[in-house]
Amino acid sequence: MSYRPQRIDVHHHFIPPEYLAELHRLGIHWTGGPPIPDWNLDIAREVMDRNGIAQAVASVVPQVYWGDTVFAARWARHGNEFAASMVQQDPVRFGAFATLPLPDTKATLKEIEYALDVLKLDGVIMFSSFGDQYPGDPAFEEVFQELERRKAIVLIHPCTAPPGAIVPKLTIPWGMVEFVLDTTRAVTNLMLSGTLHRYPSIRYIVSHAGGTIPYIAQRLKFSEQIAGVSDNIPLGTMHYLQKLYYDTALSTSETVMAALRQFVPTSQVLFGSDYPMVPEKVVSGEHSMLMSSRVLDDATRQAIDRDNALALFPRFANQPAAVSAMAG
Repeated sequence: MSYRPQRIDVHHHFIPPEYLAELHRLGIHWTGGPPIPDWNLDIAREVMDRNGIAQAVASVVPQVYWGDTVFAARWARHGNEFAASMVQQDPVRFGAFATLPLPDTKATLKEIEYALDVLKLDGVIMFSSFGDQYPGDPAFEEVFQELERRKAIVLIHPCTAPPGAIVPKLTIPWGMVEFVLDTTRAVTNLMLSGTLHRYPSIRYIVSHAGGTIPYIAQRLKFSEQIAGVSDNIPLGTMHYLQKLYYDTALSTSETVMAALRQFVPTSQVLFGSDYPMVPEKVVSGEHSMLMSSRVLDDATRQAIDRDNALALFPRFANQPAAVSAMAG
């Protein structure tokens, strides 16, 4: 196969060691199942090179809100400065999404200004829930007004301790089911609250192929027949869902790729790996599935791997990092 990917990975993570040490001190378990990986920029670049990833727009994990808004504001700032430092060390290979200290709206507005105007980060990560509040909650209206004003890029990422995860007598690792369900709840609430309609210039990337959104989209459309549901979605369910971008992290099987291609234009699908929260063996599996997919041709691979992301992050067009040891 002659096609050689130069991927832009929009679902990639930075792991601040001081923050992890603080979570460990507090006894907070957050990964959803996998162990915390060994990570630094050198390890990340090596993995990227072996798997056709030229650049990554990374986000800090985990979330910073654990019931204390002061704690959230402190560690959001720490995470954003950590991310900016990583980007400064290697601006050719890395970009970053800013962490927001939601549900504190005032602190979040302050952090958006600092992270995007001073640190020059590329967008923001918004977790799928903050305790029992979800994106689209009326309390967050000013935040979405500001993101709309900036035409911001927003990565919707599952919360690592979603409200539904603590269920007696269930011991399913959160990352297996709850992450995709919480993402689905977040997107559905953004739509049904009217947030997607009121603020159409925000560009959303939804993790993990949208959770279950492509699968239940028709079910959501049927709900328009329920009195009051369609009031906030005057252009119809599919209009809003098909404007979103969907990343491929942990979602590169033939069935998922076929579903995405039927659900949204190819232009709305972006490569994501979820590294380092998945080991390189998983990243290599994602690479192999994309390269051998029978539902993708090379032009479509190129669009998903790089071209669609360049439309969102054009600065990478002038920084064509060489992938020196790319998997074939």
